[in-house]
Amino acid sequence: MTSVVFVHGTGVRAKSYEKSFARVVNGLGRVRAEVRVVRCLWGEEHGASLGLDGASVPVRSKNRGIGGGELLDEDDPLAVWALLEVDPLAELREFAEAARARRGGGARAGFAPGRQDPWHTIADRVRGLSLAGVSGGGESVEGASGGGLSLAGVSGGGESPAGVSGGGESVAGASGGGESMEGASGGGLSLAGVSGGGGSPAELVSDLAPHLGPAAGRVAHEISRTLGGTPPADGIEAIAARAVYALAVQRAEGPDGADEPLPVDGADRDAVVGALTDQLGGTDRGGFAARAAKGVAVRALNSYLSPLSSLAHSFRSGITRGSVPAGGDILRYQARGAGVRAAIRAAVSEAVDSGHGPVVLLAHSLGGIACVDLLAEPDPPAGVELLVTVGSQAPFLYELDALTALRRGEPLPAAFPRWINVYDEHDLLGFVGAKVFPGRVTDLRVDTRQPFPRAHTSYFAHHRLYELLAPELP
Repeated sequence: MTSVVFVHGTGVRAKSYEKSFARVVNGLGRVRAEVRVVRCLWGEEHGASLGLDGASVPVRSKNRGIGGGELLDEDDPLAVWALLEVDPLAELREFAEAARARRGGGARAGFAPGRQDPWHTIADRVRGLSLAGVSGGGESVEGASGGGLSLAGVSGGGESPAGVSGGGESVAGASGGGESMEGASGGGLSLAGVSGGGGSPAELVSDLAPHLGPAAGRVAHEISRTLGGTPPADGIEAIAARAVYALAVQRAEGPDGADEPLPVDGADRDAVVGALTDQLGGTDRGGFAARAAKGVAVRALNSYLSPLSSLAHSFRSGITRGSVPAGGDILRYQARGAGVRAAIRAAVSEAVDSGHGPVVLLAHSLGGIACVDLLAEPDPPAGVELLVTVGSQAPFLYELDALTALRRGEPLPAAFPRWINVYDEHDLLGFVGAKVFPGRVTDLRVDTRQPFPRAHTSYFAHHRLYELLAPELP
């Protein structure tokens, strides 16, 4: 039986690790049911924290912002999603502004007195949204709260293992139909009966279910408030669907993004948004980036991403505290990385000693750097037959001569195991290794169809990743 030791990346702590671990167990279980997945959670003990409660962060009394240049192409299909990451209602507000401009000072609303405003009718449809039949089947997801929202009929692959939480290791055995995931958070949510082959949005639905109702209610209120009394206009359906989805994701990730970003595959996102759009009676055949959103993504993202923006300065303390786990883990590893490598070595030894070999290291981001450093040491742990780095910076650090155990110009040790390096071209933190270590690294490109930074956190929600890895595992 092959053991896959799952090593997380920067910024991850126990709560988010368990979610990612469950996704890996589920994903590998669909393609290699006999694989055993082993935990390697190092962030709690060896991750960074503000030990003096932020005493080093200055208090700013005045703010002065400096604008940036255009960061995204407004015709990029990912630009609208990047915008909605920042402000889920931005596209809807821009649409409403255009509708009010068309009305003009003396124009009439375009509907007879005594009849219901058509925008209120659309708002009512938004409140009643469901995800019935996202990909066929008749299974139901119970317990979605708020707004009369239901999530019935989400199906087609994506089986989930029972009882992935707790214990030290889990056997990924969620193959076949009729599997269920027990203990999912949020209002007694159940995924019993999710079945089929090839993957589905079931996990995404599980994450969003408690939040979709409130999100739909918020969007419905915004439609009534900003569009009531204006003439009818085409295109609101897809915009409203994207807003509901983006708000639900924002709620699921906690206030101020306190929780780990949801790992979301672009295909699952599109399936959910497509189902919502269809129920509202619309399509998106005219092009993903609606005309109403032209230029808004660029302006919003410039303000959001510019490190010198007044907004960033105003909220510097909160931003710094929120970024400590992600950025701080990298800095702490460079100075105190021995503890992380020792945690990985212990997880490998446990798998080997228990007789569940051969061992595969599956490592994300900073975890991949630590694994490369560990395996390049003079006394690497025995039993590792394959290293899989995902969205990792190890080749980049080698080029910078910043790896701990391997200097630039030195080859990988002869005993270094086979290495597969997974990256997404939209992930600005993922690098390639085949040209850095010729003949020793195989680069594997995937496309999660997500903008950065979500592209960096969505690998393990991408169904195709597991299909590509299945024949490579020993």
